[in-house]
Amino acid sequence: MSAVSRKSRMATSVARVMYTNAVYFPSSRIYQGDSPGMLNYGCINHVYYAYASVTADGSVFLGDEWADARAPVDGVQGGLGSLMHLKQRHPHLQVVLSIGGSTASEVFPIVASSTLLRDNFARSALGLVEASGLDGIDIAWEFPSEAKHGHDFLALLAAVRIHLPDDRFILTAVLPAAKEVLDLIDLKTAAEYLDYINLVAYDFFGTWTSKSGHHAQLYTMNKDEPSASSGVAHLMAQGFPPKSILLGIPTYGRSFLKANGPGQDFNGVGGQDGTFEYSELPRKGCKEIVDRRYIAAQCVGGDGGFVTYDNPETVKVKAEFCKQKGLGGLFYWNGPADSRDQARSLIAAGFRALHTS
Repeated sequence: MSAVSRKSRMATSVARVMYTNAVYFPSSRIYQGDSPGMLNYGCINHVYYAYASVTADGSVFLGDEWADARAPVDGVQGGLGSLMHLKQRHPHLQVVLSIGGSTASEVFPIVASSTLLRDNFARSALGLVEASGLDGIDIAWEFPSEAKHGHDFLALLAAVRIHLPDDRFILTAVLPAAKEVLDLIDLKTAAEYLDYINLVAYDFFGTWTSKSGHHAQLYTMNKDEPSASSGVAHLMAQGFPPKSILLGIPTYGRSFLKANGPGQDFNGVGGQDGTFEYSELPRKGCKEIVDRRYIAAQCVGGDGGFVTYDNPETVKVKAEFCKQKGLGGLFYWNGPADSRDQARSLIAAGFRALHTS
């Protein structure tokens, strides 16, 4: 089945919306008292449940069996059980199992390098998807880092498609808006297998960088800096169809102490490992402003120093960018960290902007 016919199949199943507005739900949030039932499914048509685990022999299994299948969640058992129940109440909702995450960065290169292990992975993923009643899988390698990985990544996608045919199952992959990673992959060929690339258009700056910066900037003033727009442009230039790109929105900010803007030296970070959840922003006593050059919100002062993040205004601009470029929509990491106030909700702001002229 071609990418076009896949899109037709998916468009029919979610006919009530023109664009995808997708949310990641990490199973770890269940331990914090969050649940899939707390999300607003009037604004969401895909949920990525993160993460399932993969072992070096290619086996795929639930990442946290208690949280995923046994914990009391929304009146049923487990986070996945809750989502299956929500699918019955919201026929437009599609639930995709995200496999991997940062802990799998050393395992995926092993699995993807072997014909046998790729087949094991695909068969195992199919078994888990069918047993759970899910709509497909999301491959979160995080990330291919050499040319051989790029070749093996395509071979893995091809193996998955043999067992999860595109007329029945969704297949997506997480990739960063970083030229050095995207250049490792034949993106035009990847489009033959993938319904979407979920483009990680955030974490451009953080504890690992020498200067402060807007971690989810749409644009940059320096051609050597990464940005969401440059990542999208690179995908499209390599032949990846724009309708198969979902632009990532973070529901958290990054902190840089002793800095008051981008491009500065900083001394340490605030929050939890340098981050504050969006629902905690702006910080107390700090004024929120939008940097319209970069398309990024920020607040300065208090316990966070310079904190950079998205707010409803920046998400609206990013949604308009998606429409102008013909992208498939937006995704958010992660749903529970969004504001419960609908006037402040990033997920609601993105949905509204995508679906209004």
